[in-house]
Amino acid sequence: QVQLVESGGGLVQTGGSLRLSCVASGLTFSGYAMGWFRQAPGKEREFVAAIRSGGGTYYGDLVKGRFTISRDNAKNTVYLQMRSLKPEDTAVYYCAARGAGVPTPRENDYWGQGTQVTVSS
Repeated sequence: QVQLVESGGGLVQTGGSLRLSCVASGLTFSGYAMGWFRQAPGKEREFVAAIRSGGGTYYGDLVKGRFTISRDNAKNTVYLQMRSLKPEDTAVYYCAARGAGVPTPRENDYWGQGTQVTVSS
């Protein structure tokens, strides 16, 4: 059974930092592209960042230059380092795994349960 478990969310002030983690089990982690997505109340789920199995990275326009995605295949973990956080970054953050192609808001093989990030002004 595949599981993706996110952690690291919480409440932070504007300009602060958080690091999210997503630990995967039940799959060959190194063979999957991993992605982070977020969904704020009343809004559609949006792409945040993705990392290919080979390490190539992609970022959404709203987070480029502030967020960094990385992975540790030995620990079956993908990270999202978030800096210079803004109130508009407030959302539930989800990680996802996709075996073929870059993760998208709809085309992924597996999803985590999400972790709440709240940025206060």
